[in-house]
Amino acid sequence: MHILVTNDDGPPSAEASPYVLPFVKALERAGHTVSVIVPDTQRSWIGKAHIVGQDVQASHYWPPVENPKEHSIAASSQDDGNHPWVLVNSTPASCAQLGLSQYFFLDRGSIDLVISGPNFGRNTTAVFALSSGTLGAALEAAVCGYHAIALSYAFFDRNTPSDIVEEACKHSVTVCEHLAQKAEWGGGRLYSVNVPLKKGVSTAKTVYTQMLQNEWRKGACFQELPQSFAVDDAISEEARLRRQESSEGVQSGVATPASTQWRHRHFKWAPRFTDVYDAVQQAGPGSDGWAVKEGQTSITAIRANFMHAGPTEGEVKL
Repeated sequence: MHILVTNDDGPPSAEASPYVLPFVKALERAGHTVSVIVPDTQRSWIGKAHIVGQDVQASHYWPPVENPKEHSIAASSQDDGNHPWVLVNSTPASCAQLGLSQYFFLDRGSIDLVISGPNFGRNTTAVFALSSGTLGAALEAAVCGYHAIALSYAFFDRNTPSDIVEEACKHSVTVCEHLAQKAEWGGGRLYSVNVPLKKGVSTAKTVYTQMLQNEWRKGACFQELPQSFAVDDAISEEARLRRQESSEGVQSGVATPASTQWRHRHFKWAPRFTDVYDAVQQAGPGSDGWAVKEGQTSITAIRANFMHAGPTEGEVKL
């Protein structure tokens, strides 16, 4: 197959995007033609957004042989003789569109499957999935008429051993091949796959699940900051969030607001991972979150639309 790979974590990076390179290598070892187009920097939590009023620039990039020890996002101009990746200064959804319409197909043939990921972290349950740039790119591919899979890796330790990552990549290739060949497609259908980074994942169960409908308990996930506090860059902030995710939602306290009524206020995005873990535990078996908690690979079929919930007919008497 000719597979288009994109993500929301950016180019290979030990800190922000550790899984895309080993996964691409696993796809290539399985005999697939792999074309890669990804954001040039961290674009997590951005959903299926496009940026209006910004020109989109793309550059070629030849990835390192192994994951770099430093998180460099600069495109390499060193042509190593292989087909280059493409880095784009835009969103995951824009990467998907550009990869499908502007790159690769002229010299590499039509694209058979789009895989977005592997994401650095799980995308289980509605509150994660609805904001996910990984799902956003897959949704964009689906509404462009392509078969698409959103692939996410649920880590339990940010320093996951390389043999576990390698097993997860090989297993993910098998799962994606199965879906491409045997799953039901059409009607905007796509698949969200969550693979737990645990030893033996390839022999554990792979199950179809439903996406858990959960919610943020307090309706917001912003942390107020002191006036003198500066938010870190996107890569550092994402790394901080991932540390919280691996520790099951431990979060720093909220700053005490000043007493002035009309003061200027300062916030940053700080999702409460405990809300997700608690909802999964309370809901019990059957959901995507539960399967991953149990060390199973979760496959959730979704559609790229806001499906009506009913009522769907009849006049509304006001």
